[in-house]
Amino acid sequence: MACVAVTWARPESTYTDKWDNINVDEILESNRLLKGYVDCLLGKDRCTPDGKALKETLPDALEHECVKCTGKQKSGADKVIRHLVNKRPDLWKELAVKYDPDNIYQARYKDKIDAVKGSA
Repeated sequence: MACVAVTWARPESTYTDKWDNINVDEILESNRLLKGYVDCLLGKDRCTPDGKALKETLPDALEHECVKCTGKQKSGADKVIRHLVNKRPDLWKELAVKYDPDNIYQARYKDKIDAVKGSA
């Protein structure tokens, strides 16, 4: 019985932490690297293995408020959102059109998005 209780109480599994040590700052500071990831996510270009994993995970993370994200993934996502909203709104808009055409997530996360505006 205790095993069942522990299993039920255990939080959902997380996404793989295989790419948790990617240097997000390096990607955001490089137009070439950032464009590569965005083009991958938009289906405009081939994906690196980590880009492919992100592309496969992103819809679920958006839908379920990143509940399966590791702490590093949440921190990295916050950093990327802050960067795109403030420094690359063109890319933010393209990604929003692709991953949120009905403005569901923009509305759901409005407070969080507004909170990062102006805070690069």
